[in-house]
Amino acid sequence: MTTRLRVLDDGAWISVNDDRKVRVSELWRLDAPDFCECALTDLAVENFQAVGVDGATVKVRVYGQCIACGESGTTGWIPVGRVRGGSFVEIDRDAVRRPTRSSDG
Repeated sequence: MTTRLRVLDDGAWISVNDDRKVRVSELWRLDAPDFCECALTDLAVENFQAVGVDGATVKVRVYGQCIACGESGTTGWIPVGRVRGGSFVEIDRDAVRRPTRSSDG
């Protein structure tokens, strides 16, 4: 089964099968020592740069800012959900996410 993933509205939404699922203006907790020096990054998500899939895991690269230290930039690939049986299941919004720097989505 094919799943269509797209960045919509100038980076404001991630679309899964033409349905808006993940939006900017959220606060994500990251374990991201490559992004900033905070023990855990509280990232204000400002813009989606790219969306991809690794197996069944949907990942994004985002531009954002750590609200604790002010560091801003683009992250590595961050998991946001999984595709199961053709349906998108979002990762718990309170989860600590760990970006990867791999070149594949």
